[in-house]
Amino acid sequence: MSNLLYLETSSKNCSVGISRNGKLLALEELSEASFSHAEKLHPFINGVLEKAALSMTDLSGVVVGKGPGSYTGLRIGVAAAKGLCFALQIPLVGVGSLETLAEAVCSQTSAFIIPLIDARRMEVFTAVFDTRGKQIESPWAEVLESNSFSPYLDKNKCLFVGDGQEKFQKILNHPNAVFKAEILQPSVQQMVRLGTQKFEAKAFEDLAYFEPFYLKEFYTTPPKS
Repeated sequence: MSNLLYLETSSKNCSVGISRNGKLLALEELSEASFSHAEKLHPFINGVLEKAALSMTDLSGVVVGKGPGSYTGLRIGVAAAKGLCFALQIPLVGVGSLETLAEAVCSQTSAFIIPLIDARRMEVFTAVFDTRGKQIESPWAEVLESNSFSPYLDKNKCLFVGDGQEKFQKILNHPNAVFKAEILQPSVQQMVRLGTQKFEAKAFEDLAYFEPFYLKEFYTTPPKS
C-alpha cells in the first residue's frame, strides 16, 4: 500500500493532496495572484493528512511538481518536499508541470496537446504531447508569434492549455487551434496517475542533487502593480 503526498507550487495555484494506491483521498488548493505558497503550503499538508486520517510516518513517498514555472513557487515546493523526504527517509518523485497540464485533457481529445505556461511578456514555457499524453517534443521557452507551432497546427487540431493560452489566442488565427480556458494551472488532481506510475517504477529523484526544472534561469513572478 502506497500513501503519497503531492505538492504542486509551480504556478499561482498552491495544490496539495494525498493518494492511496493511485486514488486521490484528500485535496487542498488555492489559486491566488499573490502567490501565498509560503503561508499556505504547510497548513495544506496538515489539512490533507487530517482529511485522509494519516500521519507523516504513514507516508510512502512525496511527489512534487518540478516545473517549469514560477521560480519562487518551485523553490518553496521542492524545498518542502526534499525536507520531508530527508526527515522521513522516504523517496521523492518529480512530475513536470507541463506533463500535469497535458494529463488534464489527454483522455478527452484526439488533438496534439500543447501546454503554455506564462513566462512573462510574450514568452511561454511549452512542450508538445500526443493525444495519449506522451511527450513528443521536449520543453522549451517560446516567444509567441502568429506562426508559433505551425508544424503541428498544419497537421492536426491542437489543444492549448495553461495560463499562457490567453495571450496566444489574441495573435493566432488558425482553424485547428482549440483553447481550453478552464485548464490554466497544474493541479494535484492530474498528478496522481503520473506520480503513482513513477513511484511504482521506482523512478526516484536523487535527494542530494535534485533541483527544480526552471528551464529559464532566474524566472520570477512579476511584481504586483
